[in-house]
Amino acid sequence: MTTRITADLTGGTCVRITNGNHVWTADEPTDAGGEDTGPNPYELLLGALAACTCITVALYCRHKGWPLDNVSVEYTHDRAHADDCEACEDEARGYLDRVRGRVFIDGNFDDEQRERLQEIAVKCPVHKTLDRGITFDGEEVHVG
Repeated sequence: MTTRITADLTGGTCVRITNGNHVWTADEPTDAGGEDTGPNPYELLLGALAACTCITVALYCRHKGWPLDNVSVEYTHDRAHADDCEACEDEARGYLDRVRGRVFIDGNFDDEQRERLQEIAVKCPVHKTLDRGITFDGEEVHVG
């Protein structure tokens, strides 16, 4: 399955994003030079992860016929300096991106179901993609 997204800068740092069916906006906060008309790119990334986690848990419970009442997720992102890279030649490689998550799954589950849901919650497709890393293949940059 191939996913296609297009994005266009509409002014300042505001970007219009579409998949052909839906349109959304990304921007930087005012303290970063933007107008704060939408979430910033990292917030969109965490939002994709949070949505995928919720959907994965919901679909799994639906498939199993388990009594799911609600799923809510909180993810945070920050960058930490790698302890073993204090004097790295490549400054960009001296940092680690960290994502921390908290997943809350509500329902009347037995112990076995709880244990399985703890495993499923961290196995959504977006989580797997981020955890494995991404290979950029064939990026073209055209400058007119």
